[in-house]
Amino acid sequence: MVFSVLKSNRFRNYLIADIVSGFGVGMSTIGANWYLMDRTGSMTAVGLMLSLNVIAGFLISAFAGTFVDKWNRKTILLWANVVRAAALLLIAGAFLGTGFHVEYLYTFAAVNGMGWALYMSASRSLVQELLPEKELIHGNSLIEISLQVGMFIAGGLAGFLYKYIGFEVILLLNAAAFLVSSLFLRRISYSAMPVEHAEAEASFFESFKAGIQYLAERPSLFVLGIVSIIPLVTTMVFNVVLPGYVSTSVRGDSVVFGLSDMCYGIGGLLSGFLAAPLARRLSPYGTIVIIFLVSVLNLVAIAFNSTVILLYLGCVLIGLTNSSLRILITTTLMESVSKSYMGRATSVWMGISLLLQTVSATGLGVLIDRYSPGLGFILMAGLMLAGLIVFYVLNSKSPQKQTLEA
Repeated sequence: MVFSVLKSNRFRNYLIADIVSGFGVGMSTIGANWYLMDRTGSMTAVGLMLSLNVIAGFLISAFAGTFVDKWNRKTILLWANVVRAAALLLIAGAFLGTGFHVEYLYTFAAVNGMGWALYMSASRSLVQELLPEKELIHGNSLIEISLQVGMFIAGGLAGFLYKYIGFEVILLLNAAAFLVSSLFLRRISYSAMPVEHAEAEASFFESFKAGIQYLAERPSLFVLGIVSIIPLVTTMVFNVVLPGYVSTSVRGDSVVFGLSDMCYGIGGLLSGFLAAPLARRLSPYGTIVIIFLVSVLNLVAIAFNSTVILLYLGCVLIGLTNSSLRILITTTLMESVSKSYMGRATSVWMGISLLLQTVSATGLGVLIDRYSPGLGFILMAGLMLAGLIVFYVLNSKSPQKQTLEA
């Protein structure tokens, strides 16, 4: 049962912290996308802002994994929250004091990107320490539920808050969310995994090199990690495409935009309840293949849609498929990667993900301005199809399929 992991007080506190921080990040990210498009009318500018987000995350990802594997992961998360809250307060103050400047949004994007990259490496590694292996799929399901609860509530509120209160208040609420999240993180009591003596004595460069070597010696595991980031890249593309799609293809406003993002969150929420039971009934391998196929067909259908209702339904399916894939593949990775290397392995995959997102965000903004937002959904379908092909080939040529079906 998914909710059985909530019997653990330490995981329960982690989950609440995750919900609160996810709510803040979702609200400010959605608000920033619409704010920039509203003020500039340029999807190229939105693409550039999101590119700065992922470039900043990519630059820090090279260091984040090594820090996570050498230091206390809960402490890293606490400091990341505090620093991000302080940065958002400064940015909100700048907007309130001097008015709109696109540079402030670019600064916000950089802070957001660095914080997210560090958070992903530290939080995944912390979950490995908090839960026994048999509970990982339930834990990951609830983490996805928590993320999407925060995100879809944020999506529903962001459009209204932006329209009636303003983006500056959204930033202040995000900062408050980080601080509240930190209070719950502080309540987590557990014995941190001791760092091996050789690892503790190793230099930063040696630890980083050891992490790269760990994945180089396990090519099937490395490729599976690449497959795991495809839903993340697709979500990033979705964030670039959605504002222009809502504005031109379905003739919507900021409220329709926020509700569309909320529907994505609802789909992600459903995945937390459906992914694990489907994997037990069909096998993880069969479930992943089917979900990839559904995702491709759904994205192609949305590309040619022009109605708000079908957009909402399509967004629910995007959230359901992307989040289900993250739950299932991430669980397999957590079961396969040594706890001592999880931070570094995750940072490598996140770095590749962010690099792909940088290229896609900038290029898509230009293409959408020149052609149509529907093209973005066609490209998303192509990404998911590539993920399906790589996953199928990987499992037909390696023993990983047996691992997934165990």
